[in-house]
Amino acid sequence: MIFEARASVLADLEARGVANAGTVSVLDEACSQRRWWVEQWPEGATYLAGLIAQDVQDALVDAHGRTDRTGLWPLCEGCSDGPLHALHIEPDLGGPDPAWVCDETGTVVAELGRLNR
Repeated sequence: MIFEARASVLADLEARGVANAGTVSVLDEACSQRRWWVEQWPEGATYLAGLIAQDVQDALVDAHGRTDRTGLWPLCEGCSDGPLHALHIEPDLGGPDPAWVCDETGTVVAELGRLNR
């Protein structure tokens, strides 16, 4: 399950053009931490992919801030008016069936792993 979750988040990092050595390291660290978590709570496996996506998103905000495009990963590309803003994972606990949702409109943009360029 970790590898599937990693592949989904990596696909979304690539889709938005921020997959580089630094962001992949952040992803790998999140996977490592969640591996331990899911070993302790196997019933939580359905939440794994969404939680890893949230972990990566939080780490990128911490590292880059909310004014840098990488810190706003994944950037909402559907809103042309207003300030730049990120998408977020719903449901809040990351699953089941996590999807990226616009913070401003509440619109579901894509399932996790299926963001477009």
